[in-house]
Amino acid sequence: MRHLSPSAPRAPGRRTLGAVTAALIAAATLTAPATAAAAPAEETAAAGLAPAPPMGFSNRDSTRCRAEFDEAYVKKIADIIVTKGLKDAGYTYVNLDDCWAKPERDAQGRLVPDPVRFPNGIKALADHVHAKGLKFGLLAGAGARTCDPAGFPGSLGHEATDARQFAEWGVDQLTYADCGGGTDAEQRYATMSDALRATGRPVVLTVADQGTGRSWEWDGDTAQVRRTTGDGADTWGSVLTRLKRNLPLAAHAAPGRWNDPDVLHVGGYGLSETQYRSQFSLWSVMAAPLVIGSDLRRLDAVSAEILTNREVIAVDQDPAGRQGEVVSSDGGRWVVSKRLADGSRAVALFNETNRPQHIATTAAAVGLPAATGYKARDLWAALEKGTSGAIAATVPAHGTVLLKVSADRAWAQLPPLLSVTAGGDPVAQPGTTLRIVSTAVNHGGSATGTVTLTLTGRNGWAADAVTPSSTNRLKAGGTLATEWDVSVPADATGRNELTLTTRYRSRDGLSFTSVIPVPVLVGVTRPPAGESHLGDLHPLTATNGWGPVEKDSSNGESGAGDGRPITINGVVYAKGLGVNSPSTVEYYTAGQCARVTAQVGLDDESGTQGTVTFEIWSDHRLAASTPKMTNADAARPLTADVTGAETVRLVVTDGGDGASYDHADWADLKITCA
Repeated sequence: MRHLSPSAPRAPGRRTLGAVTAALIAAATLTAPATAAAAPAEETAAAGLAPAPPMGFSNRDSTRCRAEFDEAYVKKIADIIVTKGLKDAGYTYVNLDDCWAKPERDAQGRLVPDPVRFPNGIKALADHVHAKGLKFGLLAGAGARTCDPAGFPGSLGHEATDARQFAEWGVDQLTYADCGGGTDAEQRYATMSDALRATGRPVVLTVADQGTGRSWEWDGDTAQVRRTTGDGADTWGSVLTRLKRNLPLAAHAAPGRWNDPDVLHVGGYGLSETQYRSQFSLWSVMAAPLVIGSDLRRLDAVSAEILTNREVIAVDQDPAGRQGEVVSSDGGRWVVSKRLADGSRAVALFNETNRPQHIATTAAAVGLPAATGYKARDLWAALEKGTSGAIAATVPAHGTVLLKVSADRAWAQLPPLLSVTAGGDPVAQPGTTLRIVSTAVNHGGSATGTVTLTLTGRNGWAADAVTPSSTNRLKAGGTLATEWDVSVPADATGRNELTLTTRYRSRDGLSFTSVIPVPVLVGVTRPPAGESHLGDLHPLTATNGWGPVEKDSSNGESGAGDGRPITINGVVYAKGLGVNSPSTVEYYTAGQCARVTAQVGLDDESGTQGTVTFEIWSDHRLAASTPKMTNADAARPLTADVTGAETVRLVVTDGGDGASYDHADWADLKITCA
């Protein structure tokens, strides 16, 4: 549960980032051979109640306990799941969160549905859901009370009675939430699990303790779904926190034992289309339950298209039941590989950073066997290309390219994969000329037809090719490198973006187009010579788990300027930055600086909870870091050698207990430059 940032309903908003275009994805360079070792029998056999990760809907984030959460609302959701094609795509569960019961049990000790919200009772509602071919889920408390502040009756001491009620009502999935029930969580979950089995009704049990009980370590067959993270939110920081907590737990996942990083927020409009595609791709690669947390009543066509992509869903529901494993994550460039039942690999190339990144790996690295060549199918663009072994793509900020890669004898007959990159100094001054170099590489098994690259900009930007930007034929393994002189308008300032478009033909005449953004920053202030306060500079980028990054104050978590004086373990600091994990603040240093220093720690306003780690990155190199810090720790001095770095990144990550209370301070933050 979040304690510092109560959720409020979001008004629909416009997305700020475009989708990863089919053309971009089509141009991704991929590779991977493909034979997989047989999975253990217990992992490939049907896993009883939940042989695949459950798919469905939960009302927790869309309505919580507001008055609109009632019988009519739930029926409307069931209707939408059917009419919008979600049921056909695999979404079957309609799950009710807290606040469905009266505050007290009846004289016989039974739970009583709220007569105002559910005048016909829970069984009638479950029957309505079942009549539509869907399944019905309910939340109960593993302690004396549920998690809502109103504190509805929990099931502690009433497990057998409640389990019989749930079975009588027709409950198919029980979310068992632990809030203040004590230290014996394992026993309490086991008691409810046994009680449900004793009813004879098959009920999927979800352990919902926000990951605090580390149920994945002790749970055998008690529960089919284990929450691994705190409650999610429709923010990019929340997605990253949950992703990074769940990814390392792949060894604990198997059919009938699914790791759950909490709900999907696709369609909530707090994120961009690109970010929503990333969450859906990564949740699927992690074999996570696909439970929609956004308000289905205002689901738009783009969100529906994301949620119903059958090929991506097939990765999540793959019968092998493997959770994807991290292959690499250098500099925020993630490669995650998931072994599929047919021996192929689902490969996610995920760009955590705020600028386009070229992400590359190999077939061997993602676990595929040696082969002459491979078929790489882009699951968002629905295109197949042939590649000799490289898996690579230029991925937009916060984007994910998701591929299914397998060995294929006919790989050379497929249209060849081209990877396209663009590099150079991303910073320029108004009225100057900027040099950018683009590179297109043919990773396929045959030559292409004509390849043409075009670099364009808007509002007075112009690019001239200094070296050839096209060729009539690019052989297999060949490279077309082009140097561009870019004229920066005299009135340009801030963040700008050029577009590099690549068009090419395969030997059988098919045409393909890829588009990648080329960011350029204009007029960025370089640090002054000598020692200065780094927080006084304008950052290149700044992302925060809650609220904005605050200058010279703590992070108050909501609006700008709501923080207090920076205070660590009773010591007050006049200068610095207040952030909340996960946070990244990046500065342009132009290769002219040598050292960054700070006093770091959790701000006293966090109370007695919260854990974080601090990192300073010199370009893509980790230059300094702290161990996990708590509120009991005094400020820790942190010094990083950043000699020659073009950029410096200040990163704060969650220490493993969720991002609540993680108000972190970069106090007395200074940089020394030539």
